[in-house]
Amino acid sequence: MAADDSLLDLEALARARGLLAPGARRQRMWPVLAAAAALAVSALAFATAMIVAPPLVTYSVAQTAPG
Repeated sequence: MAADDSLLDLEALARARGLLAPGARRQRMWPVLAAAAALAVSALAFATAMIVAPPLVTYSVAQTAPG
């Protein structure tokens, strides 16, 4: 049997290789930037709320301690 004789269909094999080859797709950046911006805005909002909000405990803990 010669090296050129093969049971594989070369056209089908080339098509399969073409389908399995990874495509060079550019990924969009705006969804990533929008998510990062939303996360930054929410972090700043929570930080502002923590600073501006009045404290929940208005009495001294040292005054209520036994002893």
